[in-house]
Amino acid sequence: MLNPLAQELNGILKNSSASFLFSDFGERIYFPNGIIAQSGEAKKFGYTANGTIGTTIIDGRPAMLDAIHRHVPEFSSASLVGYAPTAGNPDLREAWRQDMIRKNPSLEFKEFSQPVLVPGLTAGISYVADLFFDQTKPLLAADPSWDNYALICEARRNAPFHQFRMFNDGKFDIDSLEAALRKECEANKSARLLLNFPQNPSGYSPTRAEAKKIVSILKELAEAGNKILCISDDAYFGLNYEDDIEPESLFAQTCDLHPNILAVKIDGPTKEDFVWGFRAGFVTFGCKGFSKEQYQALVTKLMGTIRSSVSCSSTPPQSFLLKAMTDESEEFEEQKLEYRAVLEERYKKVRAFVDSHSSKVIEPLPFNSGYFMSFAVKGKDAEELRQKLLHGCGIGTVSIDSKTLRVAFSSLEAEQIEEVYSSIYKIADEL
Repeated sequence: MLNPLAQELNGILKNSSASFLFSDFGERIYFPNGIIAQSGEAKKFGYTANGTIGTTIIDGRPAMLDAIHRHVPEFSSASLVGYAPTAGNPDLREAWRQDMIRKNPSLEFKEFSQPVLVPGLTAGISYVADLFFDQTKPLLAADPSWDNYALICEARRNAPFHQFRMFNDGKFDIDSLEAALRKECEANKSARLLLNFPQNPSGYSPTRAEAKKIVSILKELAEAGNKILCISDDAYFGLNYEDDIEPESLFAQTCDLHPNILAVKIDGPTKEDFVWGFRAGFVTFGCKGFSKEQYQALVTKLMGTIRSSVSCSSTPPQSFLLKAMTDESEEFEEQKLEYRAVLEERYKKVRAFVDSHSSKVIEPLPFNSGYFMSFAVKGKDAEELRQKLLHGCGIGTVSIDSKTLRVAFSSLEAEQIEEVYSSIYKIADEL
């Protein structure tokens, strides 16, 4: 028997694409009218005293050890050690929403949910998987793909993990994506697609023409009556190094594409803003025709997922990020541009090297953006190549699978690139 609060949320979402796409967990989850909800009421109406939250209050503020506070004296104790709301600091959520619109201008007049803060993009992917994947509801992603997708999908959710071929003959394989989507829809009248651009591990982003084709395929399938969950993992959003790349997230084009398409954007400052250890991300929903009540029901289910796992995200990263984003100076954006220029310089050095070298064993997969590039390893084992590079040359790389070796040029100093890539080609040809 479902909890009445879950039944209420399900009723609000009845007959929507979200309702059709929910996993068993997605149907069950709700946000309880417990400590967090009652504490929220007490903040508004408890004018005499508030005895709801397990926080030590002294002189009206959360207690904070001076041994900690003296290192960041400009921040209040509440912004450092106080609990954050389950869905995140509301001012930061709104600041991120406005920044999403700035970076994706076509979102300006579209309806979508308020971003919900989660403890890292991986957590965002995991929570979306909780809501929408199970034994009968598979995920479709690229081959090759980040290994955590399979871990989350198969091990956490016990859901099938299907893949389409990312590249064919040195190009993004639109035909493989379309065939895989059609196969999913034929089997289930639905598809759960995760697209990651710039992609990990290949470092590829679609051109404007390719992005347009992807959107066209999704719309055609939706018009045929299929329900589609389209997840945009935008971890490396905006780190584009070629002029023909689609500049906006696919979320901007899919969030109001068709009532049968539920779009989800998972993004955050981790890579975009060079704050890897902050472990802060955002999840945003979009679907044509959704009402504010329906968006709130989806957000509430996501809040229940957060509440049932980590309760809420860490407060200090939210406070630091909000301070940087709302500072009236332009330092935040200017400094990010400086670091992005560093990445682009490294990309260009790698691009120049691989364009001028060849091997019978390794071939670079298409790349034009992000932090990484990968080699297709032909006729040999990528793990063997990785081991020989590590123990023979002292060079660390990642074997994503038996046929794919990933190199994070983001972590290579510019002067290291020639030596590293020369070694990769040399060792590969010696296999």
